[in-house]
Formats: sequence, C-alpha cells, structure tokens
Amino acid sequence: MNKIECLLCPKRCQLVEGERGDCKVRINLEGKLKTLVYGKVCAFHVDPIEKKPLSHVLPGSGSFSVATAGCNLHCKFCQNWEISQREPEETNNHDMDPRETVRLAQHYGCKTIAYTYSEPIVFYEYMLETARLARQSDLRNVWVTAAFIEQKPLEELCQWIDAANIDLKSIRDEYYSQVCFGRLRPVLDAIVTAVKKGVFVELTNLLVPTLNDSEEEISELTRWIAENVGVEVPLHFSRFHPMYQLTNLPPTPVGTLVRAREIAMAQGLEYVYIGNIPDTEASHTHCPRCKSLLIERQGYRIVRNRVGEDGKCDSCGHKIPGIWK
Repeated sequence: MNKIECLLCPKRCQLVEGERGDCKVRINLEGKLKTLVYGKVCAFHVDPIEKKPLSHVLPGSGSFSVATAGCNLHCKFCQNWEISQREPEETNNHDMDPRETVRLAQHYGCKTIAYTYSEPIVFYEYMLETARLARQSDLRNVWVTAAFIEQKPLEELCQWIDAANIDLKSIRDEYYSQVCFGRLRPVLDAIVTAVKKGVFVELTNLLVPTLNDSEEEISELTRWIAENVGVEVPLHFSRFHPMYQLTNLPPTPVGTLVRAREIAMAQGLEYVYIGNIPDTEASHTHCPRCKSLLIERQGYRIVRNRVGEDGKCDSCGHKIPGIWK
C-alpha cells in the first residue's frame, strides 16, 4: 500500500490511506496529504501580548490569539492538553477562515495576530495564509511555538512572522524524548534559523522540579543561548504548576526561578524574566547599559514604558531589541 510522508515536522510520519499523523490533524485521503483543521478554530481570545509571553513586542497591546486542535509533541505537563492532545472532532470548533481572522483582529483593535495555545505548526497552512493577509492589513504576526519543525516550512513561515516566543523545554535530548516525545536538535536548529531570518525571538524555559531544574542544566541551556543566538535574546523562566500527567510534582519553588535568573545573567544574558508568579522585580525591563527601569509591569499591565518607538533607552540611548512601533 502506498504511503505519503509528511514533511512538516521531524517526525516525518508515513501515512497509509486514511491514516492520521502523530499530530492527529493531518491525514492521507485518496493519496493526498490533507489538513483537518484549516479554519477550524477551537480557541480565540484577545490577550495582552505579555501573556504570550513577549516582553519586547508592542508592550501593552492586544493580540488576537487563535488555535486549532492538535500538536506534534505530547508534553506530560501540557497546560492546554484539552485541545492540543485532542482530535479536531473532539473540540468545539468555529469556522474562521483567514480573512475572518484578520477582520476580527482589526475589529477588536489588536496590533497582532498570535498563533498559540496548542501548536501552530500543525495548523501550518491556516497560519501561513492568515499571516500573509495580516501583513497586507498592517497587522503583525506572532508565533508561540515549541518549534519542532523541518527547515523548509520554517523558512517559508519566517517570511511572514514578525515575532516568536519559542519554548526551549530543555537542553537535554533525553528530556525531549521522555517527557515531550520529540527531539532536541530540530528545536535548536529552528531557533537559530528564526533569528537569522529576522524573526524577533524570545525564549521560554518551563522549569519542572526534578526533571530540568538543576543548576548544571540551567547553566548549559543559558550558555547555549549566549553562544548561538546572543545575549540580547530575552529569556523567560516559567513556573511549573501540576498539570495533565505530572500532577505528582510540586510547583516550581520561587527560589529555583530566582536562582535560574541569576545563572542566566551570570552567563551574560541581558533580559531575563520570571513568569507564572505574582508581581516581581524580574517582570520588569531594565537597560543593560545604564540599569534604568524602562518598562514596569504589574502582571500583564504596563505601569510605565520608557522605551521610545525608536527602541532606545530614554536615559542613555542604548538600543533595546524588540518591536516597538
């Protein structure tokens, strides 16, 4: 029986007639690879851009956020497993083609469309066409992703994506294989490619107690960032909460997150944030040159923003990486 190979992600699923890929949303129908989720949106909200999390992209603005069912990873801690680990027949879907998505984003006064919540890679065609239309309508595109994707589709996507928050789950391949059912190397390659292609990238690392939170691993991860994509790439350490298949583990101690930030800054990283905990000094943005407080945050609310549209510190003129206008 003839098989079709899906070339979207590194799993390279080979599908016989009627068979779905590991993501649950791509299928071999009559010898052709089809998507089951084009325009079948199961979640859409207007979110603050800070929720993505993106701290250097249009602070204080709204982002029209969309998702479909499905994911090409199966992380044991997934917070959105009720849509990411489901087939599209099992979710409550709304017909929302790319033109309607752009229209709604404009209607709600959003400056960006975010492809998020589940894994946007699996609704690649819908994301790509929406991103093209959004760009024509002066909307920016935000990709919130685990970046487990092949290089060719990634390079096509990067032409239309303005900013991305990429989840670098660990710097250890065994973590990816045992906890997420994926592999590390394609993610590292995707991060480097996105930065080289001009996508503004912020990274997130969810610290899961006993699994990826050792000082040695944090040092290794932050060293890789510094050496491969640069110290100016913002990094968010995020607090784990018991979820999905990991309800046996405790939440990440705040002290672990604080120590991780100290390690990252000792490696030279200039913008290191802590997420999933209440108001903290580590949620603010400071100028790495003069140390001035530039963006003050309370939760997702911007209290003060001293970064001009030119992206410069208003005290010393140092260029702050990001998208500011």
